[in-house]
Parts: sequence; C-alpha cells; structure tokens
Amino acid sequence: MLNVLWASFFLIPFVYVAWQSIFAGQTQLWSETVSAVFSSAENAFDIAIGLTGMLCLWLGLLKIAEKAGLTALLAKALRPLFAKIMPEVPADSPAMGSIIMNMAANMLGLDNAATPFGLKAMEQLQTLNRSKSAASKAQVLFMVINASAVTLIPVSILMYRARFGSASPAAVFLPILLATSVSTLVGFLSVALVQRLNVFNRVVAAYLGGGILLVGGLAWYFQSLPAEERLTAAGGLGNCVLFGTITLFIAYGLVKRLNVYETFVEGAKEGFDVAVRIIPYLVAMLVAVAVLRASGVLDLIVGGLKSVFAFLDVDTGFVPALPTAILKPLSGNAARSMMLETFQNYGVDSFPSFVASVVQGSTETTCYVLALYFGVVKITKVGAALPCALLADVAGIAAAIWLGYLFY
Repeated sequence: MLNVLWASFFLIPFVYVAWQSIFAGQTQLWSETVSAVFSSAENAFDIAIGLTGMLCLWLGLLKIAEKAGLTALLAKALRPLFAKIMPEVPADSPAMGSIIMNMAANMLGLDNAATPFGLKAMEQLQTLNRSKSAASKAQVLFMVINASAVTLIPVSILMYRARFGSASPAAVFLPILLATSVSTLVGFLSVALVQRLNVFNRVVAAYLGGGILLVGGLAWYFQSLPAEERLTAAGGLGNCVLFGTITLFIAYGLVKRLNVYETFVEGAKEGFDVAVRIIPYLVAMLVAVAVLRASGVLDLIVGGLKSVFAFLDVDTGFVPALPTAILKPLSGNAARSMMLETFQNYGVDSFPSFVASVVQGSTETTCYVLALYFGVVKITKVGAALPCALLADVAGIAAAIWLGYLFY
C-alpha cells in the first residue's frame, strides 16, 4: 500500500501538470515542480545531517541505560501490559526499554529524542522477526502507537503561537491533548482488532486507566494555571524532564560502575550509521510531498473538499486548516509550513489558525515515520501498519476539527 501511495504522489501530479499546461497555459508548473524536486532532495539530506548529532547523543545515552540495566527496570514496570499486547516479544528483550523510552519522549513532545529511541526499538524488534522483509505483529503495533502517540506537552506548537504574537499561546493545549488521545486510542484498538489481541482484560484496563488519569491530571493542572503562565510551565516541565533524563542515565551508569564515557561513545557511533541509512527514505518521502504541493494538486484537493462541505451545508470555517491536516501524515515540515502560513494569512488567534494548531498536534507524520522506521530495517511489507495508522490520523484530525469548534 505504501508503494502505491508513494507512486501516486508522482503520477497524479504529472497528469495534472500536463493538463494545466496544455489546456490552461500554465507551463510554469513544470519548472516549479522540477525545482521542488531538487530543493526537497537537498533538504532531505540536510535533515539527515541535522539528525546525526541527535542520533549520536541519544543512542549514546541509551547504550549507558542499557548496560547499566535502567531500560530493563523500565521494561519490567510495563511487562504485564506488553505481555498482553506484544506476546511474541520476550519479557527480557532490550526492545522493551527502547519502546518505552520512545513513547515517553513522544508524550513529552521531545521529537529529537523520540526518533533515535524509535529507530533503535525497530532494529531490536527486527532481530525477533522471522520474516525480514515483512513487518511482525509487534512492529506493526509499535509503529501505529508511535505514529499516533499522545503528546502531553506540545511545546513546539505553543512556542510558534507565542512567536506569532498570540494573546493566549496555550489555548490549544487541552484540545491537542484530547485530540491526540483519540488518535492513539483509535490506532491501538484498530491494531488490536486486526491482530485479534485480547485487550479487554483487567491488566490492559488498569494501564489504560492509569494513562487516562495521567492525561486528565496533566490537563487539570495546566488548565488551573493562568493562561499567561501555561507556555512557560509547559516549556519548563519539558526541559526539566529532558535534562533530568540525561542526568539520570549518566548517574545510574556511575552507580553501576560503568565507564560512562566509553559506553556513550560506543553507542554514539551507531548514530552515524543510522543517519546514513535513513537518507534514501527521507529523500523518497520529502520529494514526493514537495511534488504534491508544487504541482498544485494539494490546492485542488482542498478546493474540492471545500465544495463538498459547502454542498453538504457544513460550515467551512475550518477549511483553511485542511492543508495542514492533509500534509501532517506525510511530512512534519510541510505541515508545519502550512500551519505557519495559516498564522500569517488569517492571524494567529483566528479560528483557522486555532484549528490548524490543534491538527498539527493531534497526529504524527505517519507516512514519513513508516518510511523511516521500516526503511532502516529494510522492511517492504508493512501489513496493517499503514491503514491502521491512517485511520488513527483521520480520527485525530476529525477530533481536532470538532474540538476546535468546541473550544474556540
């Protein structure tokens, strides 16, 4: 399915540009589309180089945590849950620790930390995979949860709103938290249904209940703060957790009498190798998205959707946020650009900008994440990962739009 989707990002724009060139005289679309191909390919390489430092840093720290036994302790805490939802993964597998660290980083909005942990988890799960070209059940579930992960503290979105002069940057905090929770729940349940997992039991219910309490507690805390203090509090908590995690890994390594410096360097060397391996997959996805935008196909899709909603007598006030919604499953950078363009064109505190902000925080970059994570272990058959993740995206985006009307 990913193969067909990717190919369509080139075939459909080619047909559309040819039509516009012949019948509408817009021959400039050829040069604009070709320019987008080359610039996005260069941008993909720059992104990979930019990721290298973060990959080296976090994989080095993860190596310390692994050798010191810290990830094993974290995995032990969630062992009852994973025994139910990933029964084929041994309880003592190092993948458990990497998965937990990835999820924790995603929940805190620490994208730069989440990616190295996720790539490491995928590699570790691949060692347990009998079919090296097809995704295992555990890999499918991990990818869907990763691609729809609950974001407790959307620091980057709050910062962009503050930078554009919003009167209340943190006004989108609670809607984002609720929308991304919907996305994650739908993604998890869809995979559970496909894989026939027994999720209706006391163990899973207890962990889900704990997650709901955590989300609810955090929502209550931030909503209890004055509006002008929420951004500072969110950023402060995120940075505190980030630096605290780094310090914890190193301190725990020292307690276990590890040579933390040499262990860090050993793990960091893996970061460079991973960065090199992901370049082709970054190029493939970012070029495809750039073609979709530059050719005008994206504008055509948005215009068509607006006409459909108008025909159905549905309020179209949210339509200017649809480019962000359409691009978010494809590319985080492209979706962020669309969100910022909405800020500029309509004002950061307008309804379209409010919805675009919530949409940006409601889901992950599904196609990008799947191409990146499955690509690093050379998996070509992703199974139910893509449809389940896209279903989670649709649920998250629909919830974001509805919550936009509810909270604005």
